[in-house]
Amino acid sequence: MPLQLDNLWLPFTPNRDFHQAPRVFKAASGMYFTTDDGQQVLDGISSLWCVGAGHNRREINEAIHKQLQTLDYSTAFQFGNDRAFEAAHMLAQLAPADLNKVFFCTSGSEAADTSLKMALAYHRARGQGHRQVFIGRERGYHGVGFGGMSVGGIGGNRKVFGSAMLPKVDHLRFIHDPHKHAYVEGELPVFDEDWLLELENRILPLHDASNVAAIIVEPVAGSAGWYIPPQGYLQRLRQICDKHGILLIFDEVITGFGRMGTPFAADYFGVVPDMLNFAKCVTNGVIPMGGVICRDAIYEAVVHTESPAHAIEFSHGYTYSGHPVACAAAVATMKLLADDALFARAGHMGPVLGHAVHSA
Repeated sequence: MPLQLDNLWLPFTPNRDFHQAPRVFKAASGMYFTTDDGQQVLDGISSLWCVGAGHNRREINEAIHKQLQTLDYSTAFQFGNDRAFEAAHMLAQLAPADLNKVFFCTSGSEAADTSLKMALAYHRARGQGHRQVFIGRERGYHGVGFGGMSVGGIGGNRKVFGSAMLPKVDHLRFIHDPHKHAYVEGELPVFDEDWLLELENRILPLHDASNVAAIIVEPVAGSAGWYIPPQGYLQRLRQICDKHGILLIFDEVITGFGRMGTPFAADYFGVVPDMLNFAKCVTNGVIPMGGVICRDAIYEAVVHTESPAHAIEFSHGYTYSGHPVACAAAVATMKLLADDALFARAGHMGPVLGHAVHSA
C-alpha cells in the first residue's frame, strides 16, 4: 500500500518541492539509512547531530524496552522517578566544575527557553529583578521557541513571525570574517579584541550592564556553518560576564556529548559557563530529551528563598520533563559513549577529517 503523504507538514522543508520527489527512510543501522526503495544512504551528519553512537544500538533499545515494562511514564510535577535521578547524577558528573543541577525538558528549543527563564529567576531571587536584557549573537541558533528565536540571530527563522520577539534583546557580532578567515583550519590563532569591543563599548553601555541578565552563545556556531571561535574569545567573554555580574549560557545542544572530542565544548575550550543547554546526543536521538545543567549557586538562589517550604520556587516545566523512558535512554547512551570511548574517537578523527577537507 503506497504511503499517504498529504497529511504530514514537514518541518524546515520546502514541502511543495518534497512532494515532487519524496525522500522516505524506512530503516537505519550503524551509519546508514535504508530508503523505501532499498537504497543505502550514509548518515553523514548523525541525523541533525543527534545520533553520535550510530543507529539501532542494542544497549539503548534494551534499556528502553526494560523501562517500558516497569515504569512507562510518571509526572515530574511533585514526584520523581529513579531513572530521572540516575540520569541527572550522570550528567552532573559529566559536566564541568560546579554545574551540578539538572533541569529536564524535551528538546534544545525548550532548553534555550528554560535557561533564559532560569536566568531571570536567579536575578530576581537575588533582588535584581531589573536584569531582563538578553544578549545573543548574530547567526546564532537556539531553537524555535520565541525565547530562543529572540536571542538567535538567523533572520530567515524569524521573518515569517514579524516582530513578535522578546523586546529586550541585543546581539554580538558574528565570530567569522570570510574575507580574513575563509581557509583557516581549526581555531583562529590570534584573538582580536575587536570581536568583543562592540559588546563593551556599545551594547553594555546602551542597555546598562546592570540590566543584562545573560549572554547566550553556541561555543561553536553550529547551524551557521560550524565556525570555531578565535582562541581566547570565550575566555574573554567569560571575563566580561564576571565583571558585570552577567550569566553566561553555553548552548551545547550540538556540541555536547563528544562532538569536540570532550564531554562538552566547555571542556575543549577550558571555559565554564553558568548554564549549559543540552539535547540531541543525550539519548542518541532515540527519544526526545533536553535540559539545562546549571551551577549550584543558581539553584541555591532560586530554591532557598524565604518563601514557605511548600511553595513552588520555579514555576516552569513540561509534561515530559524527566520522562522515565527518555531518562533510561540517556543513561544507556552515556554508558555506551563511555564504554566505546567515543569521546576519544571523535577527538582523534576530528583533526584527521579537518585536515583532509582543507587539503582537498
